[in-house]
Amino acid sequence: MPDQSYLSWPFFTDRHRDLKKSLDGWIAANESALPHDADDVDQACRDLVKMLGKAGWLKHAVDSPIDVRNLCLIREGLGYVSSLADFAFAMQGLGSGPISLFGSDEQKARYLPDVAAGRKIAAFALSEKEAGSDVAAMATTATKSGDGYVLNGGKSWISNGGIADFYVVFARTGEAPGAKGLSAFIVDADIPGFAVKERINLIAPHPLATLEFNDCKIPANQRIGEPGQGFRIAMATLDVFRSTVAAAALGFARRAMDEALERVTKRELFGAPLADLQMTQASLADMALDIDAAALLVYRAAWSKDEFQGRVTREAAMAKLYATEAAQQIIDKAVQLYGGLGVVSGVPVERLYREIRALRIYEGASEVQKIIIARETLKNYSPKL
Repeated sequence: MPDQSYLSWPFFTDRHRDLKKSLDGWIAANESALPHDADDVDQACRDLVKMLGKAGWLKHAVDSPIDVRNLCLIREGLGYVSSLADFAFAMQGLGSGPISLFGSDEQKARYLPDVAAGRKIAAFALSEKEAGSDVAAMATTATKSGDGYVLNGGKSWISNGGIADFYVVFARTGEAPGAKGLSAFIVDADIPGFAVKERINLIAPHPLATLEFNDCKIPANQRIGEPGQGFRIAMATLDVFRSTVAAAALGFARRAMDEALERVTKRELFGAPLADLQMTQASLADMALDIDAAALLVYRAAWSKDEFQGRVTREAAMAKLYATEAAQQIIDKAVQLYGGLGVVSGVPVERLYREIRALRIYEGASEVQKIIIARETLKNYSPKL
């Protein structure tokens, strides 16, 4: 059982504590149905979306306003037991986030109830092969044509690619140079001109694909917000969901810590528990310290977003950077404490070792988070007179 003492921190209300209690109860009752790996990962994710929707958890991904602390608590809890369950939940939120935050009433009514119920799978299509963290380098275009747009280009590294029912696609509409000339569109998966070009296999599998758009005609009512607002929509969405990536990493880290504690208190070395060795205790101390530091950053960012409803670019970047990097180190220490068993396929710490790696890259790599933090720090600096 992971540490629960953080729930007494002032970041949370009784409503959040009640949600966590309900989530823990649901996970305990359904853990055997929450897969770690799957022969058919596409079907596993479809099943998980339906399961999470039926249980009512996905409604939190489309709340208005979105309660980021709820999202973080859910992702941390799901991440502790199943990275695929965490993925299925997270992508419903990220994929529909632009609609929740900026969509018209008609768009919200048409898509969000189905997302919350697990009837439709959402995807967020921002990255391209040559435009990942540098959104301004985007090459996909949406050209005005009659009462709509014609979409051409491609997207890559798109989670839920191949299984999504709709994609929020960002494209260059040309209102201004660089990032100011982008717009966001809802693209249904069955629209002519859209295709999944290739699937991408990962060390910790989940649905991922490269998308292609060839003269794909998009009605004007599928545009989210105003022309040229795409960059703002993308960044505001990431501002909400970036903290939740950190929460998932925190869930991974807590699981690694508990697995390590189980191992070192039961495994004997030189006639005594491995936990009695000072080197082991030093590793455990580092792990515990990093978990609490990560949790403080995660829930500070989430609390700040919920309470003040403004941008939390700096706080979210700090949380994402620290929690994912710390989780990588914590899991590595857990593998080391396991010894040879730690690299056996299917052992929890081995699985976590594969699963954590992508979190240091997606939704902004660690290096990009450092740039964001530095720029925000410089922007807020007031020189002495």
